[in-house]
Amino acid sequence: MWTYEKRLQFPVKITQTCPKTASLIISQFGGPDGELAASMRYLSQRYTMPCKEVGGLLTDIGTEELAHLEMICAIIYQLTKNLTAEQAKTAGFDAYYIDFGPYYIDHGTGIWPQAAGGIPFNACEFQSKGDAITDLHEDLAAEQKARTTYDNLIRVIENPEVREPLKFLRAREVVHFQRFGEALEKIKSKLDEKNFYYFNAEFDKQFVKE
Repeated sequence: MWTYEKRLQFPVKITQTCPKTASLIISQFGGPDGELAASMRYLSQRYTMPCKEVGGLLTDIGTEELAHLEMICAIIYQLTKNLTAEQAKTAGFDAYYIDFGPYYIDHGTGIWPQAAGGIPFNACEFQSKGDAITDLHEDLAAEQKARTTYDNLIRVIENPEVREPLKFLRAREVVHFQRFGEALEKIKSKLDEKNFYYFNAEFDKQFVKE
């Protein structure tokens, strides 16, 4: 159960309509390394994490990623809320959903999860394997890929009203990477050479010799 606080984790106050910028940032909503995938990844993985403390960390970070998703959607909304059909056409917002039909035609200025390249969100973009070592390595990689995506966005976006929230989000990816690194070391400290897969009892019984 969660308590929802009705404010963004970091303020988003964008005064200039810019559909081109929105078409880039939307990747952090529904792209392969975006906030939707991150929240679903961690909130799914937490159930099979053998260490309660690490499971709690996944719950905390998964919940924070939902807050980040809310920020990204607020940015996209504010960049397009006064969008005209002509602006959509001249800025390319009508055409960046290349393979599946123009975004503006299908969704108007509605917020819908997809990557900047036009690929719709797909749950196949993240994994929940039920193996603590595997899942935590995926989480570490996911945070670095998200950080790189924010790096790329900050490089190409000049508007400070957009850049400041993105810089905040980038910083949180770095913190999450550090927390997952600590979690991996905690899990590894519980392992030994006789029972490397200690969290998978059936595997141990069948394959690990005493």
